[in-house]
Amino acid sequence: MTKRRKGSRTKAKETNWQERVIQIRRVSKVVKGGKKLSFRAIVVVGNENGQVGVGVGKAGDVIGAVRKGVADGKKQLIDVPLNKANSITHVTKGASGGANVIIRPAAPGTGVIAGGAVRTVLELAGVKNILAKQLGSNNPLNNARAAVNALETLRTFAEVAEERGLPLITFTPKLENKLIPSCV
Repeated sequence: MTKRRKGSRTKAKETNWQERVIQIRRVSKVVKGGKKLSFRAIVVVGNENGQVGVGVGKAGDVIGAVRKGVADGKKQLIDVPLNKANSITHVTKGASGGANVIIRPAAPGTGVIAGGAVRTVLELAGVKNILAKQLGSNNPLNNARAAVNALETLRTFAEVAEERGLPLITFTPKLENKLIPSCV
């Protein structure tokens, strides 16, 4: 009975992770006896709370490839700094292979305006308002890795202020009851 309880505890911890399969490809390798078929799965893993990773898995069956892709994605997790509007702090660019991605913050209510693998990466990272554009290649793996590369280079205002040796000033506007004369 204790083994069953431990298993259910580990499942409860991992339920906040979401996995989305971007692509499944059947690949073949020519060997002496003929062709050896296997599957490659590209998987994005994220918790919609600022952590995301892209993984690739190869196996003889689809389920095994997806399982390996999820494990690989969890090994390559990155933290994404999000602001109060569930967007990013500044414009950033990422590249991987022939794919380039430009990601820029957006106002609340904009939504995720992105395509393909970049959209999946941003949604699983927990970004709600963002504009993104894929340039160059349309390869899903390279675009997903370019999006992760762009999110990796993000810095918060506090990090930049600390780097420059400046104090971080928080702005809190005070509303005063002042009468504004009207023009008659």
